[in-house]
Amino acid sequence: MEFEGYCVSSKCRTKRTIKNATVETTANGRKIAKGKCPVCGTTVTRFLPSK
Repeated sequence: MEFEGYCVSSKCRTKRTIKNATVETTANGRKIAKGKCPVCGTTVTRFLPSK
């Protein structure tokens, strides 16, 4: 699946498609998509809906 997340690095600061996204679970049980920004390589995360 492809996910879009907001890259917060000083270079981008725009929505980007997350490269090599993996779905993980946080310590409190929320699911996130985590991967790299294809432009600058910064880690980008996005919280996913619970359903």
